[in-house]
Amino acid sequence: MRTSVKYMVIYRHKDKYSISEMCRFFNVSRSGYYDYVKRMNIPAKDLALAEKIKECQENCGKTYGYRRVHIWLERQGLHYNPKTILRVMQKYNLLSVARRKKYRNYGEYLHRYPNLLNRDFNAERPNQKWVTDISYIKTKQGTLYLSIIRDLFDNSIVAYKTGTEQNINLVLSTIREAKEKEKVTAELQLHSDQGFQYTSHAYFKLTKSYNIIPSMSRKGNPYDNALAENFFSILKTECIYRAKFETYEEARLIIDEYIHFYNYERIQLKTKLTPLEKRSQYVA
Repeated sequence: MRTSVKYMVIYRHKDKYSISEMCRFFNVSRSGYYDYVKRMNIPAKDLALAEKIKECQENCGKTYGYRRVHIWLERQGLHYNPKTILRVMQKYNLLSVARRKKYRNYGEYLHRYPNLLNRDFNAERPNQKWVTDISYIKTKQGTLYLSIIRDLFDNSIVAYKTGTEQNINLVLSTIREAKEKEKVTAELQLHSDQGFQYTSHAYFKLTKSYNIIPSMSRKGNPYDNALAENFFSILKTECIYRAKFETYEEARLIIDEYIHFYNYERIQLKTKLTPLEKRSQYVA
């Protein structure tokens, strides 16, 4: 944590805790803190905006980037320049904890696909529209990556894999597991973002061999794959943020337990059913 961020945390909690104790806890000097306060010169509008952004991030489990925060603020009747929102989020350590997508150029092996899903998140039958994505879980042992495939018919997680590397094999093994579990007898779309795993030649070959039709988000547009992102938000809010994981194995066990709970026991407000209750009621 940067020293300036430590000073800001101390400043924000100065009415609740002793400044001396907080300086000792963060291993910073009191004189440095008071010099920082003198230099702050923070406009009142920044403080007000920071508090609203903090409220937004608390509501969403700190999963919103500055674009979503901008929309959220507008819904509250607050209009700010997106660049101002980003600056304040950076200044007050209010940035999203969600992974930032990286777009890599793999030359001739780069495959792009049309956005067939086009934000139509309704499916009339199981195994008609799947969405997929990768997120991460921090442990003391390192970062554990989670790849999922979610069915838009009932929002169930049809397959998931974890690994200690964010690589192409993690994605391919998730698809293979989904195909082994599910009987796909009609056209199936698989929607992803433009992450390098999904634009790879190996992904192209595997989806083609399974007669899966790839669909892809527009570059840098989080809403196109919102239902995959939405599951990660639910997982982290209801499960991951409540624990601190010592090891990869501990995180894997908790993820296994939660996804079983999510599929079999967690009631969805829209249907009043669990995902697999809705799936079992489908009659072809």
